[in-house]
Amino acid sequence: MNEIIEKTRELGEMIQNSEEMKNVKNAEILQANNDEAQELLKAFNLQRMNLARDMQNEKISREEAIKKNNEAFEEMVSKSEVISGYIEAKQAFDALVNQINQVLNFYITGQDPNCTHDCSTCGGCC
Repeated sequence: MNEIIEKTRELGEMIQNSEEMKNVKNAEILQANNDEAQELLKAFNLQRMNLARDMQNEKISREEAIKKNNEAFEEMVSKSEVISGYIEAKQAFDALVNQINQVLNFYITGQDPNCTHDCSTCGGCC
């Protein structure tokens, strides 16, 4: 059991020192120190709260709130390279974590999450 915990710690350190993690941390710092990005984020969060309130008061439908939220998000991202840079860095980091989870899941369960059990799609993972 101790060996498993030690390997888990090593993996955690490797993730912490990865380029993906460094990029996310740097992007977070840039975003936190950028006045324009902070103003855009504040405005977006206020709009989200207003949409949630309007949805709760049945002034707009859930679908309409989601649509307006997504539009506001896309607009915010398009206005700030700092915010879009953070989102790109976060997506790359999340992709790394998802890959790690898939590998762990495969070794724990023996099942490849990408396997359709139709060997014509991949050439035989089963």
